[in-house]
Amino acid sequence: MSSSRIRLDVTVERLPLKSPFRISGYTFTDVPVLVVALEQGRLRGLGEATGVYYFNDEPPAMAASIEAHRSRIERGVTREELRELLPAGGARNAVDCALWDLEAKREGTPVWKLAGLNRVTPPITTFTLGADDPATVAEGARAFANARALKLKLSGELETDIRRLEAVRLVRPDVWLGVDANEGYSRETLPALIPALQSAGVQLLEQPLPRGRDEDMEALHCPVLLAADESVQGLDEVEALVDRFDVVNIKLDKCGGLTEALLMVALARRLGLKVMVGNMVGTSLAMAPAFVVAQLCDFVDLDGPTFLERDREPGVGYDDGRIWCPDDVWGGAAHLQPP
Repeated sequence: MSSSRIRLDVTVERLPLKSPFRISGYTFTDVPVLVVALEQGRLRGLGEATGVYYFNDEPPAMAASIEAHRSRIERGVTREELRELLPAGGARNAVDCALWDLEAKREGTPVWKLAGLNRVTPPITTFTLGADDPATVAEGARAFANARALKLKLSGELETDIRRLEAVRLVRPDVWLGVDANEGYSRETLPALIPALQSAGVQLLEQPLPRGRDEDMEALHCPVLLAADESVQGLDEVEALVDRFDVVNIKLDKCGGLTEALLMVALARRLGLKVMVGNMVGTSLAMAPAFVVAQLCDFVDLDGPTFLERDREPGVGYDDGRIWCPDDVWGGAAHLQPP
C-alpha cells in the first residue's frame, strides 16, 4: 500500500428494474446499491455492492458499517486486513473491490493478472427468467434468443413450477437449463419435482431447501447437480457442503469481495466441489470483479445488468450467450483524473 493517504467516498444509489422480478418469496422493482470510491492522488478505485437482502444486509446499513471504520480505511488497509476489519457481506465487498481496482491502477496491471490469471475469455453465462406465469416465462425464453444457457426461478408451487419448466422447454429445446428454487421447497415436497426436472433436461438445481436444513440434502437422491446458494455465504461454510451439494455458488456480496471469492474457489476445488459465480443484480461495476472469478468456474450467472433500465458506461457486453468485460469497465490500467 502506498504511503499517500486515501480518501474514502461512500454513496447509495437506487437502480430501477426494467420490470418487476419475481423469485420465491420476493418481488423486486428496483435495486439499491452501495458504491465505494477510494481516491489516492489522481487514482480512483471503485467497488459496487448490493448486499444480501435475505439477511437485511442493505446499502444504508452497509454505508454505516464502512463509516465506522473510515479513519482506518483512509490510513490504508490491505485486503487481508479488511477481512478482519469488516464481516462478510456487501460493505466488505464494495471496499475490497475498490482496493483491487485502486491497486490495478497504481500498478498499471489489470486485476485479472494481479489475481494470478494468464488471460481472460468470455464465458457462457446464464440469463434468468423470473417466477412468472408460464406464458410470461415462455415469452422471456424467446426474448433471450442468443442465450446458450437459461436459469428459471421456481416458486415452490409444484404444479406451476412444472408448467414453467414445460413452457421453457417448448420454446427453447436447445439451451442448457438450470433452475433456482430460492429455498422454496421442503424435504417432503422436493422429491415430486425431480422427475419434472429430468423430463425437462435440467442440468442444475440451486438451493431447493431452506438454509439450515442442509442435513436433509444428505438423503436426497437427485440425478441433477445440486448447487448451494443461500446455504454458503463465505469461506467458513464451504467444507460443510461436502456430501450435501455438488456445486458452490459464490457471490461477492455474500462472501465479502473478490479476495474471499478466490479463496473459496481454491477450497472448493480441493474438496472436489464444482464452482459457480452468481450475482445479486447490479451494474457492470459489480459484474466486473465477478467476471474475474468466472474464469475459474464451471457455471457462470452474471446477467445482472440485463435487468436494469440503465447500466453504467463503459459496461460489460453480451454476445452469442457470453459475457465479456473490457479492462476499462473496472480493474484495468490507470485512468488519471485531471489535476
